[in-house]
Amino acid sequence: MKWSFRIATIAGTEVRIHVTFLLLLAFFAVQAGPGQALESVLMICAMFFCVLLHEFGHVWAARRYGIRTPDITLLPIGGVARLERMPKKPSEELVVALCGPLVNVIIAAGVLLYTGFPTPTMLMNSIGTPNEFWLSLMGWNIMMVVFNMVPAFPMDGGRVLRALLAMIVGDYAKATRWAATLGQVIAVAAGIGVIFFGFASPLLLLIAFFVFIAAGREAQMVEQQESARDLSVLDAMMTDFHTLPPQASLREAVDLLRSGSQHDFPIVDEHGVVIGILPRTELISGLADFGTAHRVQEVMLPSSIVLDPTHPLAEALQQLEQSGLPALPVIDPVHERLIGLFTAENAGEMMLIRNALRRRFPA
Repeated sequence: MKWSFRIATIAGTEVRIHVTFLLLLAFFAVQAGPGQALESVLMICAMFFCVLLHEFGHVWAARRYGIRTPDITLLPIGGVARLERMPKKPSEELVVALCGPLVNVIIAAGVLLYTGFPTPTMLMNSIGTPNEFWLSLMGWNIMMVVFNMVPAFPMDGGRVLRALLAMIVGDYAKATRWAATLGQVIAVAAGIGVIFFGFASPLLLLIAFFVFIAAGREAQMVEQQESARDLSVLDAMMTDFHTLPPQASLREAVDLLRSGSQHDFPIVDEHGVVIGILPRTELISGLADFGTAHRVQEVMLPSSIVLDPTHPLAEALQQLEQSGLPALPVIDPVHERLIGLFTAENAGEMMLIRNALRRRFPA
């Protein structure tokens, strides 16, 4: 995620903090005043440590099903764990979704055992004592459980709802559409409550906006996966393309760029091995920095990921996104030679064609 930086790596998962989180700490420090600034910042850090543990609940559950989590990013509105893929079975998604809030239940129960059940007298007497810190932390974890279990997709409660709907109707795409629609309705209702009735705080408005956008995006992604079902890389790859040798000049790349519609060029060595990709953005930047005589090898993006033509289209799209490259080379496994170039644009065109044919000739 942009504007975030790594603070640690735990069991193969990067823990990152978004710069806006630091602004949140500064805001609460200023609001608390000189005397309470440190205490306020420590409380916020403790709360977000619980958020981090919540996200690791998802991580550890996902790992049980062979799903890696490259990173977790802490934002002012909470944490985001980036799974390399979603669980394939509704029962697996149900477990992964529930394990985050379960961590908060365990934390709250642990604090309760430590402090004892809080009576009104205990709450009044705890002000200004160490117990106030623990009781506040317990309340925060209880609030996290309640908030995250709201059935607003893609929050945990929404994912639980989608998993249950998928089990009932047997259609993952339809369950996603229903859960996403409900999530967007809840987000709009929360936004209206904040704007017109002054409920809660502006932070809730930000969360509602995030939920609305994320729900629509996830529903669109699932629709894309459904469109890509039974399609392979071979169905969508570009077969009419040009390559460049490492020693080619940027001028030669410009000539190829101007002569056709290809925007990304595989860089192939003398043995026919793809060693990198030269995207149009890197080509333009290279021209501005070094001029036309510079070699393409100096500005290309290294590429070690190759696709098999029989690779499922949906998985190839995920690999393409994770690679950070605009295109991936497709290699013939028998002759070990470059036979195609796989881009999101070509895959999207193939899925549009398929959807159009389905509407014209429904099964």
